[in-house]
Parts: sequence; structure tokens; C-alpha cells
Amino acid sequence: MAIPLALAVFTTIITIISADADHQTPVTFIFGDSLTDVGNNNHLKYSLARSDFPFYGIDYIDQKPTGRFTNGRTIGDFVSEKLGIPSPPPYLSLNPTDDIILKGVNYASGGAGILNDTGLYFIQRMSFDDQIDYFENTTKVIKAKIGEEAANNLLNEAIYFIGMGTNDYINNFLQSFLPDAQQYTPDEFLAVLNLKLAEQLTRVYLLGARKMIYHGLGPLGCIPSQRAKSSTHQCLHQVNEWVIQFNSKVQKLINLLNMKLKNAQLTFVDTYQDVLDLVDSPSNYGFKVSNASCCNVDTAVGGLCLSNASVCKNRKEYVFWDAFHPSDAANAVLAERFFSKMFANHKGLITNHKG
Repeated sequence: MAIPLALAVFTTIITIISADADHQTPVTFIFGDSLTDVGNNNHLKYSLARSDFPFYGIDYIDQKPTGRFTNGRTIGDFVSEKLGIPSPPPYLSLNPTDDIILKGVNYASGGAGILNDTGLYFIQRMSFDDQIDYFENTTKVIKAKIGEEAANNLLNEAIYFIGMGTNDYINNFLQSFLPDAQQYTPDEFLAVLNLKLAEQLTRVYLLGARKMIYHGLGPLGCIPSQRAKSSTHQCLHQVNEWVIQFNSKVQKLINLLNMKLKNAQLTFVDTYQDVLDLVDSPSNYGFKVSNASCCNVDTAVGGLCLSNASVCKNRKEYVFWDAFHPSDAANAVLAERFFSKMFANHKGLITNHKG
């Protein structure tokens, strides 16, 4: 569930560039975790990783909760807006054969991780493997609708934004009572993550992906749930060091896959320092508080903004909404930084850029 500023951000957006006679229209398919979940977990009956209750959505349309883990919009919502398209609906809300899948789907699930046992205590969540399974089903439907050749062209021309890994730390390795925390050293755990991620990125490639953008993790040691573990309420340096090592390892993996996989165009987007700057110097971005959440959460029982909690008066002054997730205002800033870096690296790929 927790994908705070971690920007395991993005999650996995697949942007498909589909052309009509006059112009190209970006279509996005989003894979990720709670940073970009827009309601998939609402359809998981037994999931404990949920945000379908007040005060989530208090600054969204109609001020109602939608399954987004923030007070308003996700980073994915902002990026879709910058592309000039609607934010895609959650996969589990759709008929799998619906024509809307040609325009975009969101597979993101709160609690999702690279490893299938990550977030196990949430009972139900769609891991990265699960999301790829659903995407494979989608590719089959697309081929049935428009034919093998057109579908392959569509998938090959898609831009895939992938962001996973935050929960593998926050809701797995950093929980001392879980098996992975007891079984692995930090280096061993990183190696396990890297091996599994290599398998998953290769699988997405085999399903048709060529242009993939992986978004690195932000400074997880600075999110409220981790600061609460410090007697002085400071960022946890060791956690941030592990994140930096993860980002470095994934960047090397992506370089390797580019050499191994024919026509693969994988890119690593690192916004760690951007996020850290937002946390360290919030006033530079119009914020007042970056070391506590707007919603008065109880980190001892999960850190979500429950219905009986109280919220700050000016939500635009806070970087964090709850113990894990950025506020709507922070998501706007982070999406801008991410999009600028992504667009700079892929100037010829996104033809409908509105920024």
C-alpha cells in the first residue's frame, strides 16, 4: 500500500501511441502500487490496503473517495492531464473485453511489490506479476479486436513507465517480523529483487513492450512512517542508503537489458534528489510541512487516514497526506519533475505533449 514519495512512482504506465488519420493520441496503461492505484483495490473484497473511505478524495471530484491513496489526484492523474487524455480507469472495474482497453487501463494496486510475498499482510493486492498477468490478458483481447499485426505495432510503439520497489522495502524487508527481513542481508535482498525484476521486465518485453521507462525510488527514509521510528523524528539514513543502492542496481540492470533485448529502449529516470529537495526545502515549492502528514495518522496501526482521524486545515501546505503518500499538491510538483525528465529523454516519443 505504501508508496509514498517513494515514487516507486510510477508505477508502470504504458503509454500507447495510437494514430488516426490526423494526429497521434497517447493512451496510458498504468502498472504500480498505491501511488497510482485509482480503485483496483476497491474490487478486492478482502484487501486491507484500501482508501475507499473519508478523508481520501476530499480534494477530488465531488470530494468523494475513489480508491486513490491521497486527498486528490495521483501522479498518474497529473501525467495523463499533461498528455491531454483522461486518467485511465481501474482494470478490475471493467469488462475485460471492453473497447476502452484500447484507450488505456490502470492495473496499479495498493500494496503491490516486485516480490509476490510483499504486502502479504494486506490479504489481497495485485503484485507486479499479477498485473503483468492482467496485461497479458489485455494483449490477447487487443489482438482479437484489431488483429495480430496491428496489435503488435500498437504494443511495440507503446511507452511503458514502470515503478515498483517501495513496498518491497516498506511492507516487507523493513518489517522485522517478516521472513525476508530475517532471511536476507540487505545485499542479498537487493540481489533477490534485481533478479526478479529482470525476469518481469523481460516478460513485459516479450509481451510487446519496447520503450520502457523505469522510475526509481525516492528517499523512503524520509516518509512519516519511517521518521516515526527515529527518536528525533529525522530521516532514516540507512533506509535512504538502501534506496540509493536499489536505484543504482536497477539502472545497471536496465543498461544490461538494453544490450540483451533486440530493439529494447529502456530508460531509468532518477528523481531521488528532486524528492529529497522537496522534503528538505519545502518552502521552495510553497509547502510549510514535510516531516509530518496532513492527516493525523496512527503509525502504530498502519498509518492510513482513517475515518475517525483529523486533517489539517490547509492541505496545500503539506508534502505528505498520510504516513506514506504525498498530498495532491505534492503529487503535482513530483509529476512535473518526473514528466520533464521523461520528456527530455524521449522528445520524439510523446507527440501530444501539452506542457
